[in-house]
Amino acid sequence: MTGTEAHDSYGERPDPEDHNAQAGPPKDISPPENGPGGPSGPEPPEPSSSRTPDEPPRIPMPRTSVEDTGLPLPEPAPAPLFLEHRVLKSLLGAWALAACSPEETTAVEDHLGTCGACADEALRLRDAVGLLHPPESLDLDPTLRTRVLDSCLDRRPPRIPVPEWATPYDAETARLDALLQDIGDAEWHAPVRLRWFEGDEQTSRRTTVAGVIAHLLTVDGLVALTLGLDDPLESPADTPTPAARTEAFWTTSHFPPTRSVRGPWREQAHNLVRTVAFAGGGSGRLPVSYGAFELPLRDSMLDRAFETWVHAGDIAEAVDYPYEPPSPRHLHAMIDLGARMLPTALAARRQAGLATPGQTRHLVPAGTPGRSLRLEIEGLGGGEWLIPLDSPGALPSPDHEVAHIALDGVEFCQLAAGHVPPEEAAAGQLGDREAIRDVLFAAASLSRM
Repeated sequence: MTGTEAHDSYGERPDPEDHNAQAGPPKDISPPENGPGGPSGPEPPEPSSSRTPDEPPRIPMPRTSVEDTGLPLPEPAPAPLFLEHRVLKSLLGAWALAACSPEETTAVEDHLGTCGACADEALRLRDAVGLLHPPESLDLDPTLRTRVLDSCLDRRPPRIPVPEWATPYDAETARLDALLQDIGDAEWHAPVRLRWFEGDEQTSRRTTVAGVIAHLLTVDGLVALTLGLDDPLESPADTPTPAARTEAFWTTSHFPPTRSVRGPWREQAHNLVRTVAFAGGGSGRLPVSYGAFELPLRDSMLDRAFETWVHAGDIAEAVDYPYEPPSPRHLHAMIDLGARMLPTALAARRQAGLATPGQTRHLVPAGTPGRSLRLEIEGLGGGEWLIPLDSPGALPSPDHEVAHIALDGVEFCQLAAGHVPPEEAAAGQLGDREAIRDVLFAAASLSRM
């Protein structure tokens, strides 16, 4: 069959643009006789639609399953555990230690809501677990810095070491600086009461935390003057004593000291340590004047370390901060300084008419043996010292021992700082009561503002 014949058989193809053209004979779309629209039943109504005549018909989206998307299937929820009462009770110990699986934890906790006996037992076990892990203080160990430095220096000795007699001051200023780093702005205005002895009476002065740091700054300035460093006071010549220097600083300040005083104090402390390190051990013999008396530089640095620790304790008490005593080695050096200063303090009390009458009748020339008191220090920094009673230059002798005092190391330092009354200081006393009283009051007279 040719193409012409095919055209004659099928007729002309309809124009695609002609909507009235039909490809073939019209289909019969009448309903069947017995269908819904036939004689046997009414024709169903057309479904209602909110679509306007001009709106195209909506095409339903094909339904897909989770497998068709390629996404991971969700994990099925774990089936709850149904355990007997005896099993749940045996799991209470593991539950208190947080050692149960999630399913067991859920089962136990659901059971605790319905069983009073198990709930009581669970509380007791949880409290017992808490006792196994007591809370620890967040404050650093006060000896941590010393241990770290000692460990570092064992591996690499410093090129310019700090003299041994200056290390207590270095350590105590670092500990106080760490305390100041931890307190807030408001705590710099916390009230602090400075305490010391004048004669046989305890006296005090009220100030603030910032005022205490200003006091340390001005008194440390006496050492700075000896080493040729700048003095924090404008007119140091008019204020030779520690008390006068402190009062001058407080009164000449335009405003009460605030935390801004920490910077000058910290810088001065660093300069003192650095300067004595460069000067070497021979600088320890330089005299430091305190107005009424002098101390060699090596003893003056110990004195400044002692006062730094004492006033750091005053600050810590005011702001409720835990503070520990110095290391035993440094505490022993401080106690040794106090014991060596006692003969001079006893002589000063005799000159002021404060000594007991019996102690003025046994004076001996310098360089000869005289009556002695044995000072026994127990605990941290402990040791024994023989104190000459009759003259600062007398030789202490065990053959002339007339009294014995036993004190705790920290308690002796608190006595020398004027924080403990002499009548309440000695833990043990034996021998001449007048000698014991004079030595205890002489130790308290070492304190000053």
